[in-house]
Amino acid sequence: QLSPDNGVEGWDWCSGYHYSSNTIAGFSHTHLSGTGIGDWCDISVLPLTDTSEASKPRILIPFDHANEKASPGYYSVKLNNGVACELTADTRTGHHRYTFPNKEGWLRFDMGFAINWDKSTAGMLQRVDDRTIVGYRYSTGWAKGQKVYFAARFSQPIAFHKFINDSIHTDQQAFGPQTKMLLQFNQGTTLNVQVSLSSVSPEKALQEINATDRLKDFNAVRQAAEIKWEQELQKIKIDLKDKAFATRFYTALYRTCLAPVMHSDRDGAYQTWDNKNKTFTNGSNKYTIFSQWDVFRAGAPLFTLTQPERVPDLINSLLARYEDDGLLPVWDISTWEANTMTGYHSVPIIADAILKDIKGFDYEKAYQAMRASAFQKQRGTPAFIQYGYVPQDKHGWSVTMTLEYAFDDWCIAQVAKKLGKTDDHALFIKRAGSYAKLFDEKTGFMRGRKSDGSFIEPFDPLLSEHGFDGQYIEGTAWQHSFFVPHAVDSLAVLYGGKDKLVSKLDELFTAPSELHGDNVSIDVTGLIGQYAHGNEPSHHSAWLYAFTSSPWKGHALIERIAR
Repeated sequence: QLSPDNGVEGWDWCSGYHYSSNTIAGFSHTHLSGTGIGDWCDISVLPLTDTSEASKPRILIPFDHANEKASPGYYSVKLNNGVACELTADTRTGHHRYTFPNKEGWLRFDMGFAINWDKSTAGMLQRVDDRTIVGYRYSTGWAKGQKVYFAARFSQPIAFHKFINDSIHTDQQAFGPQTKMLLQFNQGTTLNVQVSLSSVSPEKALQEINATDRLKDFNAVRQAAEIKWEQELQKIKIDLKDKAFATRFYTALYRTCLAPVMHSDRDGAYQTWDNKNKTFTNGSNKYTIFSQWDVFRAGAPLFTLTQPERVPDLINSLLARYEDDGLLPVWDISTWEANTMTGYHSVPIIADAILKDIKGFDYEKAYQAMRASAFQKQRGTPAFIQYGYVPQDKHGWSVTMTLEYAFDDWCIAQVAKKLGKTDDHALFIKRAGSYAKLFDEKTGFMRGRKSDGSFIEPFDPLLSEHGFDGQYIEGTAWQHSFFVPHAVDSLAVLYGGKDKLVSKLDELFTAPSELHGDNVSIDVTGLIGQYAHGNEPSHHSAWLYAFTSSPWKGHALIERIAR
């Protein structure tokens, strides 16, 4: 995912780039998209026309957005230093083309470049021959123990090189967490560069670059990337008469394909965060970046329609994490378990595939992995099992955890039923009803309880508490109280019937669009009443009308939300 980094810190730069900025600090090869935590941005490359600033820890080169273009599979920008930069990519290799204003140009490879939470812990750069370098960057941040290895090859010979900010070096090799390499080229204005990645070693990255040597074929690689994206986006065809809507639709579809991210090498080899070398043998490619809380509601089910050939690899990647660590991932980044957000939502993703009879993975192993998550000794799960809900005095985010664990357990129950596990089906169906223990019939909301059974007081359905001690993660009682997608009929009974559930849903979309509290969550955005389309917990709410006597209300709201 080769793309630009502004060199600016902060929440808006979690992916490395934000349109509000007009500087570029380099083009790095790994990026996160849509996360609220910044990491990755590994193997940064920056073109220079002089070396006066080359020793600076960070160089920010201005540019004008008028000189910038982006489309699926291609990015270009002309920097204010006069260098025209073009980027494209194939599976494991980033392809650069730089056009310098004169015959002499420079590239700086920076193993110390980092944003936000991330920090380089070790780096290496080595000149292999007059057209090839290799190296690695180790880092810690959101992902601990991350390692990215690379090999780079150039269409011109290296005229000169020197190392900057290294801890130790020879003529051809340098080590250090901030090490940089300055390379001079002087045999023409155009320089093509290939950078191949590996999660295992520089040697494996070099094997990849030798297998995909296309230094002279930048335009062909770009065309191939664009064809692949066109094929991907053609999987869903809509009426194109409303161009603005079609642009939004296909941009959103494009973004569904930015993660998970391939992590294994061409031969299936990969390295774990704790330095174990493994080989992925249960499929073609092992993946990372599983942000399960973000995708289990819609993104993952969509994949069963748009990525059926890829789903077995994705699930086998989850099962590889189970084999390596004993649990399915909650938030896998470079094989590091970030344990971010609530629930054990690899469960519904796997259950969805099993219930749709998608083949290519071991159902029994998958079931045992799901069951292990349901009995883990962390994340409030022991309290959930002990009390039948998560008490707020035992664990923060207790309401969200209870509701999401109940749903996840319902998913396990459905798989248990399919596999003929009668006792487990009864066990998990009972756990799936835990949501009812938090329902307050006086207010019509799911509320936090203490371990003695009493509700948390005082209660404000507009209260938003972003920290770990809040009762609802990234939201209010309004956004979370309707998360019973597995038992809508039973939820209606709690409200006193389907008509009363309709009335409460009506209130959701007409309540004051305001949030109370000293630490309001910045994730609660896109409000229609208290429905928050800018964050995941609300996304199913309009569809609940389909289970009531007023489905037409849902139709109207879905049309409004989509447009």
